[in-house]
Order: sequence, then C-alpha cells, then structure tokens
Amino acid sequence: MNLYAVRVIYKYEMLRAWNTLLQSFASPVISTVLYFVVFGSAIGSRIEQVGGVSYGAFIVPGLMMLALLTHSIANASFGIFFPKFTGTIYELMSAPVSFVEILIGYVGAAATKSFIIGLVILATAGFFVTIEIAHPVWMLAFLILTCVSFSLFGFIIGLWAKDFEKLQLIPLLVITPLVFLGGSFYSVDMLPPAWQTVTLFNPVVYLISGFRWSFFEVADVSVWLSLTVVLVFLSTCLVTVWWMFRSGYRLKQ
Repeated sequence: MNLYAVRVIYKYEMLRAWNTLLQSFASPVISTVLYFVVFGSAIGSRIEQVGGVSYGAFIVPGLMMLALLTHSIANASFGIFFPKFTGTIYELMSAPVSFVEILIGYVGAAATKSFIIGLVILATAGFFVTIEIAHPVWMLAFLILTCVSFSLFGFIIGLWAKDFEKLQLIPLLVITPLVFLGGSFYSVDMLPPAWQTVTLFNPVVYLISGFRWSFFEVADVSVWLSLTVVLVFLSTCLVTVWWMFRSGYRLKQ
C-alpha cells in the first residue's frame, strides 16, 4: 500500500478543516448550546425524565448523532466532489494510487473530523448536564462506526453529484428529516402505536438507540440489532464505492 499517498490526501483534507476552524468546529458547539437552551430549558422543564434519565442528558446522544451524520456526509462528499468540480480528479485517477488508498485518505479524514466534532459536542454538553457513560467501549465503537459509515455514504454522494445542488439534495431532503424523526429528542415509546411501527422503518432509529444504550442502558431496540444495522450499512457503502470505482461511474465521464 502507498502509505505516502494516503498520508498526503489525509493531511490535505485535515488542513482544509483547520483553515476553516470556526466553521468546522465552533459551529457544532454553538448549535449544541442552542439545542440545550431550546430543548433543555423549554421542553426539559415539562419532561423531567425519559426512561429514568433526565431529559437534558437523554438528548445528548441524539445531538451527537445529529452532528455526526450531517458532518460526516458533508465533509466526505465535498472532499471528493471538489476535485471533480475543478477537474483535478483526473490527475488523482492517473497517479499511481489505488482506489483503496484514495478511499482511506478521504474517508479517514472525514471520519476523523466527525469524531473530533462528536467529542467536542460531548464536552460542551457536560457544561449543561451530568453525563455518565455506562459502556464507554460500546460508545466509542458506535461513534467510530457511525463516522466511518456515513463518511463512506458522503463519499458516494460526492461521486454521484454532478453539481452543488445535488451535493446538498440527499443530506437536506433525506438525512436531516430521518435524524429528526429517528428519536434524537424523544423515545419511540412516547409515540402512538401506529407511529412507533412506522418509525421502526427509519434506519437512524437503530443508530441513535444503540448509541443511547451505550450511555444510559436505555434503548428502543436491541443493541445487537442496532450494531447489525450499522454493519450492514457499512458493508453496503463499501460495496457501492468498490462498484463505482470499478465501473468508473461518474469518474470517467
């Protein structure tokens, strides 16, 4: 494996984040503070506990998942779309670098940035509520798997998109609604029975439920089912990326 090429791509993508430090890392902190002001103060005063956990602490895993999904997709999709937009992707494709090395460089950088953002949000939440993590190894596992899986998904979107409008299409119209309706700020048990059934078709529910279980041992579905869904999604993304590079889909056009 050409580790030098992987390191160059990785460092370039990470430097892009450091050059836009306020946008990359300060923005999630401000958003987290606003969520705590709105949901923690306005709704938390009416809902004291959910599943034996204070409402303020209950929404922390959901807030982290909301940021992780959106930033993983945005970082990875823009990272590979920009070389396509400027035409420098052809220099990358003609260089002695395999698609695995390209993938590790771009997805690794996007996942690293999302991982840091997740930890920053967790630290910010600690100023508002007391957070105890029941299963830190599981928490880190879900955190890393989510960052990598959705960075891969963002990489696919970046390869697929032909313009900036399509780059934002799926994150805004599909991912954001799924996250908000996936139990970020409530438990599925709080919904009417019919909506509980509908909600279970939302894959984000399994991500948030498993991640929340690692904090409080409170979950809407089995943690093993959550882990299975994450691994299936990760495998599907890997196969899709492999097919796109092998066929040259949106790369040789």
